[in-house]
This record gives sequence, C-alpha cells and structure tokens, in this order.
Amino acid sequence: MMNLFAATEIHISLSSETLFTVFGFPITNAMVTGALGLIILLLTFGYVTSKIKRGQTNFFVGLVRWGYEGMMEQINNIISDKKLARRIAPLALTIFFFVLISYWMSVLPGLDSIKWNGVPVLRSIAADLNFTFALAIISLVTVQAYAIKRHGGFGNLKRYLRNPFKNPIGAFEGFLELIGEISRYTALSLRLFGNCFAGEILLIIIAVLTSYFSAITLPIFLGFELFIGFIQAYVFFMLTVIFTSLALESHDTSHDHSPEPKKLAPENDKI
Repeated sequence: MMNLFAATEIHISLSSETLFTVFGFPITNAMVTGALGLIILLLTFGYVTSKIKRGQTNFFVGLVRWGYEGMMEQINNIISDKKLARRIAPLALTIFFFVLISYWMSVLPGLDSIKWNGVPVLRSIAADLNFTFALAIISLVTVQAYAIKRHGGFGNLKRYLRNPFKNPIGAFEGFLELIGEISRYTALSLRLFGNCFAGEILLIIIAVLTSYFSAITLPIFLGFELFIGFIQAYVFFMLTVIFTSLALESHDTSHDHSPEPKKLAPENDKI
C-alpha cells in the first residue's frame, strides 16, 4: 500500500520517458502531466470567470482575482504604453499561471511511485527541457514581434547590427546585445528546468530515506517546493514583461533631442 504514495526506490531520468505511442508518436509522462495541468488551468479560470459574471465570490475566487489584478498593475507599471501592456498581458499571465500549476504538479502524491510499464506516470512538464525551451522561444518571438512593430524591421536590426567602421563601439555593443538576447532566454529556461527537476529529485530522496515516516517529513519539503514554484513562475512572468519593455526602448543615441540652453543677452550695466 505504501508503494502507491511514496517512492521506495530512487528512479532518476534526466529526460522525459515514453509511456505509449499514438500512431508512432511517443507520448511522454511529462506530456500527460502537462495536459492534466492545462485542463486544471482551464477549469480553474472557467470557474472563476463564471463566478465573477454571476457576481458571486468566495475565498478562492478572491485569491485568483487578487493575484490577477496585482500582476496586471505590475505590467502597467513596467510598460508605459497601456495599449501594449494589455496586449502582452495575456501571454505573461498565461505563462505565470501555467508554469505555477505545472511546477506544483511535481509535488503531487505518487510522484515516481505510480508507474505504467515501469515508467513513472507523473513528471512535471516544467522538468522537461523541451517545454522550458519552447516557453522561452515563444517569449523571444513575441518580444521580437513587438519590437519590430515598434521600431520597424531595419530599426530592430540596428539594435544588434551596426557599422563597425563608423561606430566600432556601437557595433560591439550591438553584438553583446545579440548574445545577451539569446543567453537571457536560455538561462531563463534552464533555471526553470533545473529548479523543478532538482525539486522532484529532492522529494524522491526524502521519501526513500524516511520510508514510512515520509508522512511526517514530506509536508515540510512539499511546502518549500510550493513556495519555490511560485517564485519560479513569478520570475518567468516578470522577466518576460521586463524583456518586452527593454526591446521597445529606443537605442538611437546618435541625435540629441534635448533643447539647447538659451543664450542670455548681456544686460547693460547701469551706473
């Protein structure tokens, strides 16, 4: 009976494992858990939306609404263009809530113990590099699309590619900006994957080491992982908004538009 709730042996796999195939397409444990997380996300916001439309509320509805309105306010504070802020908000907020639910799926009872053909059924999709990299690519493409819309195609390229003969320092800065654009999203995806994967391993090791006492020790680490999951989802959300704001800033410093100081006419000395 204990095998259904706590792991009795350590099973660690860096990549997601295939549960079954559909017309030759492999379905992994991370995909199954991710689909379950998506269903939970849709049901949650469907329930909250229906309650708000009816003018009804409760603690859960109030908590979700409080979090949504608080993050909308942060988006408006970071992105000065309110119209653009409302456009980027659906992506940023969806990333936050889906990452949050996906990360929290890693603390479900039965992690690494419920198996199908010897493969664990439950594995958080946030612990799959394919998902975290895909999320980073979606953010990168979206940010670049808004940057192109703001600066134009060539104007956006000038942020990275500049004439090294006319402006060698600017060309070097543009090269660093290009490297930074790629590295920041890579680091963002690796951070999410590393934290979630390490959290799953931690829970498995604690469950194995404490055995029948895991009912006492695991809740402490489960609470810690819930907190870390919130932090990681918030970091991904916040950095997506900040990267969008940075991409929309003008980097043209070749012209100084500050008004020139007026020259004061010398006053006639009166004696």
